[in-house]
Amino acid sequence: MSTYLKHDEWSIVEEGFHPEKSRDSESLFSIGNGHMGQRANFEEKYSGVTLQGHYIAGIYYPDKTRVGWWKNGYPEYFAKVINAPSWIGIDVKVDGEMLDLATCKILEFRRELNMKQSVLEREFTVAMQSGIQLHVKSTRFLSITEHELGLIRYSITPLNQSVSLEILPYIDADVENEDSNYNEKFWEKTDGSCYHHEAYITSKTKKLDFNICTGMLFDVFAGGNKLTTKAHLVEEDLLLGNKVILNANSDEEIVVYKYATVVTSLDHKVSDLMQVARKKLQDANSKGFHAILKDHINEWAQKWEHSDIVIEGDVAAQQGIRFNILQLNHTYTGKDARFNIGPKGFTGEKYGGSTYWDTEAYCLPFYMATAGEEVAKNLLVYRYNHLQRAIENAEKLGFTDGAALYPMVTMNGEECHNEWEITFEEIHRNGAIAFAINSYIRYTGHESYLADKGLEVLMGISRFWAQRITFSEAKGKYVMLGVTGPNEYENNVNNNWYTNTIACWCLEYTIEALQKVKETNIARYKEIITKTAFDDKKEVGKWQDIIKNMYYPTEEKLKIFLQQDGYMDKEQILVKDLDIKNRPLNQKWSWDRILRSCYIKQADVLQGIYFLENRFDIETIRRNYEFYESRTVHESSLSPCVHSILASKIGKTDQAYELYLRTARLDLDDYNKEVREGLHITSMAGTWLSIVEGFGGMRVVDGKVGFTPSIPQGWNAYSFRIVHRGTALRIRVTTEEVMVFNEHGPDSQIMVYGKPYTVAKNSNIVAELSK
Repeated sequence: MSTYLKHDEWSIVEEGFHPEKSRDSESLFSIGNGHMGQRANFEEKYSGVTLQGHYIAGIYYPDKTRVGWWKNGYPEYFAKVINAPSWIGIDVKVDGEMLDLATCKILEFRRELNMKQSVLEREFTVAMQSGIQLHVKSTRFLSITEHELGLIRYSITPLNQSVSLEILPYIDADVENEDSNYNEKFWEKTDGSCYHHEAYITSKTKKLDFNICTGMLFDVFAGGNKLTTKAHLVEEDLLLGNKVILNANSDEEIVVYKYATVVTSLDHKVSDLMQVARKKLQDANSKGFHAILKDHINEWAQKWEHSDIVIEGDVAAQQGIRFNILQLNHTYTGKDARFNIGPKGFTGEKYGGSTYWDTEAYCLPFYMATAGEEVAKNLLVYRYNHLQRAIENAEKLGFTDGAALYPMVTMNGEECHNEWEITFEEIHRNGAIAFAINSYIRYTGHESYLADKGLEVLMGISRFWAQRITFSEAKGKYVMLGVTGPNEYENNVNNNWYTNTIACWCLEYTIEALQKVKETNIARYKEIITKTAFDDKKEVGKWQDIIKNMYYPTEEKLKIFLQQDGYMDKEQILVKDLDIKNRPLNQKWSWDRILRSCYIKQADVLQGIYFLENRFDIETIRRNYEFYESRTVHESSLSPCVHSILASKIGKTDQAYELYLRTARLDLDDYNKEVREGLHITSMAGTWLSIVEGFGGMRVVDGKVGFTPSIPQGWNAYSFRIVHRGTALRIRVTTEEVMVFNEHGPDSQIMVYGKPYTVAKNSNIVAELSK
């Protein structure tokens, strides 16, 4: 683990400069506002190790798939959110010497991400090679209220003598992706203009013709007064800026206010981009840095009001959950159904910034309970809008008649993942999308979504399963061959228990949904049947036969569900007996060795038990948990949260806490030694689940929300908020009691430890904590 960051309830703090951790910090101190995100690169020049990163929602590039062999069905490209032109640059020269933390002597350094305000601050004192001492402080944020704006306050104070300062605020379109397959640059400049204290570059992606305009406007102040110093235009093809030269006295603070904007062709006409950008910056400049910051802080206060989790008595746990909530809100705001959530969000390039099944399996509940039903609905609409592409994806693999296989990785609904064992075999992703529809309706009560959009998606998914499943004469059962389950340390296996289970659940739910829509909206039902050429009797009959006769691998002696056929043939060496020097396996072992081992990358059987826990008694859950937890290495960020939730369910609170801390501080403590590549955004939603569904025991059954809380040893209390069917509830758990407050909305019927309560508006109920 990495432990160079200070524990603090509301801030991420680095005290002292750690150049060996520079890329780690760039990830950890990232900021975002749903429209775009920025790694914590320095404004001034830095010649040390760095990964420049600025990313824009919805702007991507179809980088050509690069494999040594080709198979039918492979996608032609791997889509990636691309590194966009940089807006943060402010080069500084002091008496002709470039300010660069890689070459200066650093006397003091402090960096802080204020999580309450989503503001990044950095402050340092350096001795230049000339002996001049300089104090610098920067404040940066991406406005949550005016999402196309980024703002910086950058101050420079010479400490031991008067100096000549040369300050160059600029924008730079000469950027590239670290993971470009052929070292290709993805942007081409189409226009650029420089004015006094202003600069604008319009750029276009070399494929797909996404157009953006990156602009900046700045002012310089000395002694609190705005300077009218002439700026020298700097135009170097892909870098545009303004150079200001001035004299600064010792202890005189020189302040640069830099306003930047990024506007795109997703929201504006291409011909209007530069004009729109310039108007936005002029308006921002008129309003002023501090007024925009105030609005930003107020909006973040509202976000925290709805989503904060308070932990009393454990600063490390408190910091972890707030960091995760912050980054989730940095990544996705739900204002636009065209966008989704990438596993790294706006913090790095790994996984290409594309959409995975993570959204439906982990993220939906967080946004549904904290950001509102419409935000969650937009995540479902995103998949509905891609249904035709999912059908086309299935057709490429030989499926017919409207069968839909949603992509493992996508930007626009088209599969763009180029590893065969994922693209062709990790088909369980279809199940998560169907489960998300069910979760949304179960939580919100909006059954009408089935007729509106949900049923068509379910039918396409079920048609896929019906064709992908085959009948085994030898077993006299239906089987599923050649798949990869959630545990990616097993490839091309037969009868993965989770995949078989979620497939049949999808068939069951689709049959139920068909009947529901037929009963409640016959006109829409007939419309869907006609549109999809659905043969009710034939297709439903086949689905029912599969449900009745599906094969599920089990281990009878241990009375557990078997991860897949042949799993017990592997040498059963438990994780506790694995030499720590071999961890993480994916960085130490060959793939062949991993595949032959019994080790599990992430929750697989337990993923199915988590989704469908109402089907299993507590002893069945316990047996499977104890068997699989002891074999799971948690080398997927998505794994610890599921185990933590189930550990809470079966009363293993201490183990649940250990697993919670692993998911909550996965990036802060760099458990998997890869935070330099970006943060694990989608698994951060699992941190929220570990508290709300794990320790809080929240479940929704028959339209009622219920809680079965427990509390980890060492915590004095914890509390969280949810909004359920229009009622804002706050749940506080202490070592003695459970309190549920109705803070807003109609009376709510709830359950606590299975006992019904009515929580009236502006009132609360109290129950004794079950021990």
